[in-house]
Amino acid sequence: MNDNLNARKNIEDAEQIVNLIMSDYQQNRNIDKKDDFYDQPSKEVIIDIVEKLMKIVYPGYFRDRAYKSYNAKNHLATLIEDVMYRLHKQIVRVGKFSPEYENVCREKIEHEAYQITVEFFHRIPMIREYLESDLEAALEGDPAARNYDEIILAYPGLYAITVNRLAHELFLLKVPLIPRIMTEHAHSLTGIDIHPGATIGRHFFIDHGTGIVVGETTVIGDNVKIYQGVTLGALSTRGGQKLRNVRRHPTIEDNVTIYSGASVLGGETVIGRDSVIGSNAFITKSIPAGTRVSIRQQELQFSGQKKDMENDFSDDTWFYII
Repeated sequence: MNDNLNARKNIEDAEQIVNLIMSDYQQNRNIDKKDDFYDQPSKEVIIDIVEKLMKIVYPGYFRDRAYKSYNAKNHLATLIEDVMYRLHKQIVRVGKFSPEYENVCREKIEHEAYQITVEFFHRIPMIREYLESDLEAALEGDPAARNYDEIILAYPGLYAITVNRLAHELFLLKVPLIPRIMTEHAHSLTGIDIHPGATIGRHFFIDHGTGIVVGETTVIGDNVKIYQGVTLGALSTRGGQKLRNVRRHPTIEDNVTIYSGASVLGGETVIGRDSVIGSNAFITKSIPAGTRVSIRQQELQFSGQKKDMENDFSDDTWFYII
C-alpha cells in the first residue's frame, strides 16, 4: 500500500514540476527558445567531426581500430565522405547566424555551404604543413620530449594547436559558430583557450599549456614559444559589442618566447622579434625587438647557505621560477 501511495505521490510531484517549468518557458526570454531544436547545429556532431579530422591529419595515430584490414586510400575516402557530409549539414544549420545569408533561400545556402566544405578540405595539406613545423618546434623546444609519437599522442599543446588551425580556416571562410565550438572543445580538454580568429605562424610551440588564453585578434609570428598561464588578451572589454571587429589583442613577432604567467594586453601592443618575456610580466605597451623583460623588484628570501646562493646570481642575471 505504501509503495502505491509513494508512486502516486511521485507522479503528482513530477507533473507539478513539469507544469512549473513549462510555464517558465513562456516568458519569451533568450533561454526559452525551444521550437527550432532540429535546425540547430549539433555540438556532438561537430566534436565528432573534430575527432575524425584528427584521423585525417594524423593518419598513423588516430584511425578506427575496428578495421582489421587497412587500405589507406579506401579508409580515407570513407572518412572524408563522412566528414564532408556532416560538416556540410552543420554549415547549413549555422547559416542563419550569418548576416550574409539573411533572407537567402535554403537552396542557395546549401550550395554555398557545399562550396565552403570543399574549399576547407582543399586547405588540409596546407594545415598539415604548418602542423609539421609545430611538431618540429615541440621536439626542439622541450628536452622532456622523447620523440614525435609522444608529442602527437600525449601533448595537449599540439592537440589545441591542431584544432585551432583547422577551426581557423573555417573562421577565414566565414563559417559562424562551428569554429568556436571546435576550439572550445579543445579548451575543455586541454585548458588552452585559443580563439579561432587568432592568426598563428609556423613553428609554434605551447609548453605545458594549462591556463593559456589567446584572443581573437591576436597575431603570432613564426617560431614563437609560450608557456602555461600566458594571456594574450584585450586591455579592456568594457565596450562590449562595440569592440567587435576592433583590434583588441597584441601582435607577437617572430622568435619570441613568453614564459609562464605573463600577460600581454592590448591591440596596439607589439612584442618585437627575438624578445623574451619573463614569468609574470604584465605588459600593455610595445616592446622593441631583441628585448628581455623580467620582474626584478620582487625580493627573494633564502635560508641555509644564503651567501653561496646569492653569489650564484650576478647582477646581469634574469631568471624565472617555476
